[in-house]
Amino acid sequence: MTLQHYIEQTIIPQYDAFDGGHQRDHAQMVIDESLKLAREHHADGQMAYVIAAYHDLGLRYDRELHHIHSGEILMADETLRQWFTEEQLLIMRDAVEDHRASAKRPPRTIYGAIVAEADRQIVPVLVIHRTMAYSAKLFPEGDFETLYQRSKEHLLEKYAEGGYMRLWLNSERNVRSLEELRALIRDERQLRQLCREWYERYTH
Repeated sequence: MTLQHYIEQTIIPQYDAFDGGHQRDHAQMVIDESLKLAREHHADGQMAYVIAAYHDLGLRYDRELHHIHSGEILMADETLRQWFTEEQLLIMRDAVEDHRASAKRPPRTIYGAIVAEADRQIVPVLVIHRTMAYSAKLFPEGDFETLYQRSKEHLLEKYAEGGYMRLWLNSERNVRSLEELRALIRDERQLRQLCREWYERYTH
């Protein structure tokens, strides 16, 4: 069994049980971007691959501490010891713990910076739609206005100038996309329209 086979057959399918913003397509996007960043920063690609694959598995327990639970899941997986040393696993655990967007301190290693940057999938329309999806999960009986106001508040808190999300590597893709997203957030009419599009498509 190869590492890739194990990850694809055993780890990635676990994302199917998570909310709409954290399905296997999200995991695959983080993997792809992590591998790209690992090449750019001369980091170990296999380590970056596993970190990305495990980074959100802790969502099976809760959202608030999912980054900690994800690190615990990685360390408890005996199968990974076929390919990695204990020292590597500890570095990978730390990186998984450091990926969260609301982290107050910089990642401890380049691997934490890589997965954190890769996890900032700032595809503007996708970010807005995923925010609406999460709002709908929190308020399943909410009407459009309820979901829109909650989503707008979250977008401002996280992505607007002064928001809590940080880019640790300032990749060209993320810097450009963040500016595009901020422009959409500032445009009330366009933001409302994009949220309405999601609402009409997924709640009817």
